[in-house]
Amino acid sequence: MSTITITAADVNKLRQTTGAGMMDCKKALVEAEGDFDKAIENLRKKGQKVAANRSDRESSEGAAVSFINADKTKGAIITLNCETDFVGKNETFVALAKELVEKAINFSSKEEFLASDFNGITVAEKLIEQTGVIGEKIEIGGFEILEGAYIGSYVHVNKIAALTAISAPIANAETLTKDISMQVASMGADTLSYKDFDPAFIAAELEARIAVIEKENEEAKRLGKTLKNVPKYISYAQLTEEVLKQAEEDAKAELKAEGKPEQIWDKIIPGKVQRFISDNTTLDQEKALLDQNFIKDDSKKVGDYVKGFNVEITGFKRVTLG
Repeated sequence: MSTITITAADVNKLRQTTGAGMMDCKKALVEAEGDFDKAIENLRKKGQKVAANRSDRESSEGAAVSFINADKTKGAIITLNCETDFVGKNETFVALAKELVEKAINFSSKEEFLASDFNGITVAEKLIEQTGVIGEKIEIGGFEILEGAYIGSYVHVNKIAALTAISAPIANAETLTKDISMQVASMGADTLSYKDFDPAFIAAELEARIAVIEKENEEAKRLGKTLKNVPKYISYAQLTEEVLKQAEEDAKAELKAEGKPEQIWDKIIPGKVQRFISDNTTLDQEKALLDQNFIKDDSKKVGDYVKGFNVEITGFKRVTLG
């Protein structure tokens, strides 16, 4: 019986091809009697077995990454999910995520991307292979593509990634798109403006919020705690001219009841009306990007910040772990 010699070069070649550890590669080559292709197949079979055994595991850790093409007109963000934060911070794992997102930019959907080629196997098969290598469930979680006249991105500690598109490649486009992407990453949003909300959606959201507050108030009343105000409005779309006029009249009545001199009312009322607007536009703050308070200067709205650049936000995307 002949002796199979496994060299360090053989092991390194297999490691570079599969990403597996040194000992796993050496073992696979020995079991395959030095046959390189068979060793790769053995490692992939191991990955399939591990993947099947861990299919029900939660994969809420990992890495969120971004990639933008050379002319800044298209961007991709994905999350490569795993089971533990330890693996998610591993340099090899993060490097794989970055390699994947560079490929992802060429596809319009996660399904198309998973079926695409990755050095002779599909991306889906590569993930199964890496499941065997790492010993944890590995999968693509978030997947988003964005195109525009100029695309910028922001990634928060490999946990959240966001893209922003603007209407023109202005001189300070990088600053603007990074700031807005940071806003999206931090605050999230579903649409650009409250003007995009459907009235039925606003009504359903208001009803749901009232139900939650009323339930909380029942418990607070039982415990003798302060009750929360039940909202009448949650979006600027509901604040008609009549509603705002009434808010102003209510402010005047309040000042009169407090005995404040009438000559100073004009200085106080605008602030009270603005507070009324802020208290009654919670849906906009949560879901409408341009109507949120800007995280780098909460004295202004995101929309006000963008106006200073003479461009428009044409789209945004966000992916997050968990």
